[in-house]
Formats: sequence, structure tokens, C-alpha cells
Amino acid sequence: MAHGHKKDDEEKVIFVGDSRVRKGAGFITPPDYTAYPGKSEAFIPNFLLKEWMVGVVVLVGILVLTISEPAPLGYPANPSASVIPMPDWYFLFLYQYLKYPYASGDYVLLGVLGVSGVAFGALLLAPFLDTGKERRFYKRPIASSLMILSVISVFYLTNVAWTHYEHELEASGQKPEHIQREEEALERREQGLPPVSNAPGQQEEVAIVEQDDPAMETYKKAGCIGCHAADMKGASGPSLRGVGDKHSQEEILTIIKEGYNAMQPQYNNAIAQGVTDEEITHLTEWLAKQKAEQ
Repeated sequence: MAHGHKKDDEEKVIFVGDSRVRKGAGFITPPDYTAYPGKSEAFIPNFLLKEWMVGVVVLVGILVLTISEPAPLGYPANPSASVIPMPDWYFLFLYQYLKYPYASGDYVLLGVLGVSGVAFGALLLAPFLDTGKERRFYKRPIASSLMILSVISVFYLTNVAWTHYEHELEASGQKPEHIQREEEALERREQGLPPVSNAPGQQEEVAIVEQDDPAMETYKKAGCIGCHAADMKGASGPSLRGVGDKHSQEEILTIIKEGYNAMQPQYNNAIAQGVTDEEITHLTEWLAKQKAEQ
């Protein structure tokens, strides 16, 4: 502040600002986390220890679920079985996309590399093409529109693929394995039988009851071995060992005459092979005896 005198009875005040900046001594060290009490903490060991503890809890939970519920074992592989191949659910949209004419057949190269390459290339270049500073999605119409369009396309293609798969199952009379397993589990529950365990080493093979019975020859003569195998363990059809635990004699006879699930009626085929009604009746009695040892 400087003082100047225009007159003896007047005083003028002048403010002078100082804009000088102190010269730095090199790299400026940022303040330590202790400078922000209650708002920050040391990365090692405080923060990292918390992350490790959460990871250990999640890992133990996964191990407990793995031990308590063994991985389900599907039916034995059957190369001659008629199935409709389907990918996992998260690949259904790609599975449906590759069915379209412009992505298959003569244009398979375009479908696999061309369209997919453009899509993934645009995704990689998105940060360089969209350089706007606005972060709110409704302020970025182009990027938001492309994202919404992609999500809608994935949902649409997934739904179309699954709907077409269900129609194919209805037309062919097939049932997916998980549906068959659920129905078998429901039947065992209704009959008061324990559920079938999928844990390795806990399944015991069911023996053939009265293997020397004449019905065994009828079983082979009627052509049952084509689907259920000579050892009754099943081929393209299910195993008949323990079938008496699931169905009574009357139900087995109804299945032979009217069919069951994807199985067609076999009565006329058996008669054409020279099997008599008496032999079929005795065969159903014998099959009803095929039960697991209690």
C-alpha cells in the first residue's frame, strides 16, 4: 500500500497486488492419505486386505456349493441318437444370425468375418470416434442409439432362435434331456422313491431280474434291442433296467401299444415279427419285475 498526498488534508490510498509465484523445487509430492482423515486409507495392507477377505468368502461359498451339489451327469453319450444341436444360451443370437442367407452358404465368409469384423472394429474404434466430453447418454444420441439397437438385436435373435428350437422339438417329437430328467425325478417322487444321485460312485448298476426267463427271447424277437440294447442298458432309447420301479405291467403294455414321449407304438411291429399276444403279455409281466434291489 502506498500513500500519496495531493493536499495536506486529503489522503489517497493505492493497493498494489503481488503476482509473483514461488519457484518450485522439483517434483511436487502429493499429500499422503493421512491428509484426508476418514476419506481415504492405505492401499497396502488396509484396502488390499479387505479385497482379499471378500474374495476368500466368495471362493469358500463356491467350494461349499460344489461339494454339496455335485455336477449333474447327463445320459450316456449315444452317437446314433437323433438330437437337435443347440449352443449355450449366450450364443443363441450368433447361432440365429448365422442362419440368415447373407451370413451363410455362399456368403459365410462375409457373415463370419465381414459383418462381425465391422461390429468389433467399430467397438474398438468407438473411444476414438466419439470424442465428445458429454457423458450423459441422452446427450450422445448416436452412441446411445447404436447401443440400444445392439441390445434389441441380441434379445430379438435370441428369442427367434429359442422359438424355432421349440418348434423343431414339437415337429420331431423329441424332448430335451433336462426335461426328461425332470419328468423322471417327478415320477420317482410321486412313487415315493429316492431321487437318483448324480455323484460319481453312488450309482449302482441294476441287475436283470430272471434273465433266463423266456420273455428275454421275446424281448429280442420283438426288436426291442434296437432301442434298448441287448443288455437292456439303453441305446437310442432309455435303459429298461429298473423299469418296474417306474411303470406297472398295465402301463408298460399301454406304452407298447400307444407309445410314450418320443417312442412310437411298437405293438404292430412286434406282431409283424411273429410275437403273439400271449408273449407280449408275458413280456410286460417280466418287464414289470425289473426292479432295483430294495
